[in-house]
Amino acid sequence: MPHDEYRTIDFFAQGALPAPQVTLAQAEHIGTRDLGVDVRAQALGSQQDANFLLHGDDGTALAILKIANPAFSPTEIEAQDTAADLIAAAHPELRIATVLRRPDGSPQCTTVDTESGPAIARLMRYLPGGPLSGPRHLSPSTVAAMGTISGKVSTALRDFHHPGLKRVLQWDLRHADRVVAKLAEHIDEPERRAAVQAATADAWARVQKLAAVLPSQAVHLDLTDDNLICSPNGRLPMPDGVIDFGDVTTSWAVGELAVSLSSMLHHDGVEPHHVLPAVRAFHAIRPLSQEEAEALWPMVVLRAAGLVASGRHQAAVDEDNAYAKAALDREWHIFEQATRLPLPVMVHLVKDAIGLADVPARRADSPAHFLLRGLTADDIALLDLSPGADSMDHGAWLEAGTEDRLSASALADGAAAVATQYAHPRLTQAPALSSVSAPTVPTGIDLWLGRPAVAQAPAAGKVLATAPGRVEITYGPQALTLTFPRTVHPVVSTGSAVQAGEDLAHLPTGTSLHLALRNADSPSVPPSVRPEYAAGWLALTADPAPLIGLRAAGRAQDRDLLDRRDAVFATVQEHYYAEPPRIERGWRHHLLSTDGRSYLDIVNNVTPLGHAHPCVEQAVSRQLRRLNTNSRFHYASVVEFTERLAALLPEPLDTVFLVNSGSEAVDLGLRLAIGASGQHDVVAMREAYHGWTYASDAVSTSLQDNPNALATRPSWVHTVDSPNPYRGLHRGADAVCYGPEAAAVIDELAASGRPAGAFLSETFYGNAGGVALPDGYLAEVYAAVRRHGGLAVADEVQVGYGRLGHWFWGFEQQQVVPDVVCVAKAMGNGHPLGAVITSKSVADRYRDQGYFFSSTGGSPVSSIVGLTVLDTLRDEDLQGNAVRVGGRLKSRLEALADRYDIIGAVHGSGLYLGLELVRDRVTLEPATEETAELCDRMLDLGVIVQPTGDHLNILKIKPPLCIDATAVDFFVDMLDHALAQLGHSR
Repeated sequence: MPHDEYRTIDFFAQGALPAPQVTLAQAEHIGTRDLGVDVRAQALGSQQDANFLLHGDDGTALAILKIANPAFSPTEIEAQDTAADLIAAAHPELRIATVLRRPDGSPQCTTVDTESGPAIARLMRYLPGGPLSGPRHLSPSTVAAMGTISGKVSTALRDFHHPGLKRVLQWDLRHADRVVAKLAEHIDEPERRAAVQAATADAWARVQKLAAVLPSQAVHLDLTDDNLICSPNGRLPMPDGVIDFGDVTTSWAVGELAVSLSSMLHHDGVEPHHVLPAVRAFHAIRPLSQEEAEALWPMVVLRAAGLVASGRHQAAVDEDNAYAKAALDREWHIFEQATRLPLPVMVHLVKDAIGLADVPARRADSPAHFLLRGLTADDIALLDLSPGADSMDHGAWLEAGTEDRLSASALADGAAAVATQYAHPRLTQAPALSSVSAPTVPTGIDLWLGRPAVAQAPAAGKVLATAPGRVEITYGPQALTLTFPRTVHPVVSTGSAVQAGEDLAHLPTGTSLHLALRNADSPSVPPSVRPEYAAGWLALTADPAPLIGLRAAGRAQDRDLLDRRDAVFATVQEHYYAEPPRIERGWRHHLLSTDGRSYLDIVNNVTPLGHAHPCVEQAVSRQLRRLNTNSRFHYASVVEFTERLAALLPEPLDTVFLVNSGSEAVDLGLRLAIGASGQHDVVAMREAYHGWTYASDAVSTSLQDNPNALATRPSWVHTVDSPNPYRGLHRGADAVCYGPEAAAVIDELAASGRPAGAFLSETFYGNAGGVALPDGYLAEVYAAVRRHGGLAVADEVQVGYGRLGHWFWGFEQQQVVPDVVCVAKAMGNGHPLGAVITSKSVADRYRDQGYFFSSTGGSPVSSIVGLTVLDTLRDEDLQGNAVRVGGRLKSRLEALADRYDIIGAVHGSGLYLGLELVRDRVTLEPATEETAELCDRMLDLGVIVQPTGDHLNILKIKPPLCIDATAVDFFVDMLDHALAQLGHSR
């Protein structure tokens, strides 16, 4: 058909829009003619256009040849090109696929004949980097970047007007109801067709209520994962480019964001709540109105429904279009995710995410009669099941029947009834290990009755439903639901009117019942919901506590806690994660957030016995009831503890100093060595961290802890190469060279008149990721420092105390005995406790430097903690557990390395392991950004793990020593899952 310059597409008049059929030879001919060079064409997918990537003879990508659907007029094409130019000018930080232009400024375009009629072909700027297409999981930063781009495009096009924007497109959400009605017949499966039609009707009705006040403007309308191009310089998929302006039109402005959100929903592991960073990012650039926020998720549903219907239609009318057919499963998955939760829930969740949430009462109005006749607030005991409740101590949250046991205890103590709290997360609902959060946030309250009670209508209303074990009545604009055992039958009938105080059900002693209050027009609300969606669900409910005479519980608000921390807590004291969970409880190898989410703790070598060990708690409590003072007083525990500690070390290490931390221990260890030797120079290994005091920091050369570490060392500190047999200067069998080279440095120092007073090192390379030192390394270096009058100082802070499994101390693996041993962390199971153990002769030389004293190092409480930790390590065979479970873990990690090339090595021993991630197993290029992304994904999957090493590309795996086989299997399974989702499979 001939082109009418001012004609624009009307999908409903046009009908099917099969992509123009253009062969590779034809594409190459067009490209050669317009570029003036020989090109090779590579077909690219498209729903309705024909796209080709044009390469030069040397393989260089030159341009995109875009042949528009013959249904699109020159006016529409001009609008598309102008829109692209506008965005490129407004946001030069974005790469935009603009049309290539000739020297005179005219676009490089022409009209070509196709089987469907004449079509406009033009050359577009090629953007290297590739799209976000595919199933790969989208990290929060990527999702936010997509929202940012959508916001920038929206603001750039806000005032753009053009005749070519007056189009009727099937992708324009203003026509979504008509599109689905027209194309739904192509959805062959009756159930899916009905689901799409029902969802469309519901979403459309909601949008229409707001349509009159929704602003319209020029929109790209296809800022999807297919059309957002990743930066070619980024290690992770981070979009900075925009292609394909074929759907540019005038439509609702908020539809720009809705389209982008919908495209995220098919990616691995992405749920509706995962797209909220994009909403917040968009809102930060182009603020959403209250009405737009309410319309956003209904538009996501409309987009998803349109994708399903249009995709089936396109596959039917364009049978050779592999791109359209390949998208069918993906489009259905988008629809499933878009409709996963009721629309009102998602609407409120979106509004809450950007600070536009309604502020409902969220509590029942005072009733004319209390719901349970004869029961008052004084008769009811509150049952706190939150993560902060004392009743959750000692792992009670994991025990079956905990809620019933606790309620029975309260009833036995005289309460007439026991009630839980609305909206307060219940830890009892959280499994220990789970890749998704559990529904821990209650939308109502539960009661246990210690005596018979009559449930009565709190106000006049209507009975909405009755059944054995259930009655639902109106309460003003709300619906009140009572659920109880099926053996109890309501005494009212469905549809009847009830007066205030009228009997609803007779409840015998021992009855447990659930009370829920929701908006009468809202969908059914589950008794408990997942924390990520709680804001959406709770907005539909109210606290029923006032109906039984109790105060409304309210919700704890801690959104500003991180800001408060940053305001008063020095920010150099960093926290894990950009958006960290709030952790307020631990148990064994689990950490619990205030939302009731349980995380597997893979990083805490501070608590070898496990979090909240009862023996430590009881010992500390008992001692605090008796005495806590400083070590200058005479008491037994400090003697017993130091005797036990010294007995764990070989001769001649028989004298103990007690301090509060590893930093203090290393600092003191260096002072002892320098004092005993009379030589002030110290040799230390590179890529090590020893502490934050002046001396321990001076010998710390970890670049992540101090990027200027090597350049800012004082003159008395000398370093030797990191003896890393995996990525160091000497690798594999050549690692035997490290020892002689380090010894040579020590010899050269002595020859220059500056003999080292100490050689300090970790005995097993902890900070570098659990890397074992080469065999014989310490023997050679210790011998060198000693022959020049210096001492060997061993930093056992990270790896000591049985963590390595086969050895209690790291130096045992090297078959050496240091002169000074520094230890901390594990000694106190979280209590601040450190020690330096040396020989009596070295210790006595400290008096030459003055007096030593630590106020709480060696206090009665610290000594008791130290004894209890040693007892428990022995009694629970935790060193043996490190051998058994650590061996299982390392074996499974090594098996994982056979499937993922990004895993370069599995370092370590026992339960001090390091998983090193690399981009290339030959060059060993560190996968730093990938490691950070993996840690974030693991957090979402219920595992806390962090990076270490100078390149932050090693997962540090040092969990509490009590970890069991089930937990390490969960860790590896989640690691496997995350690596696959992030696209690291071979």
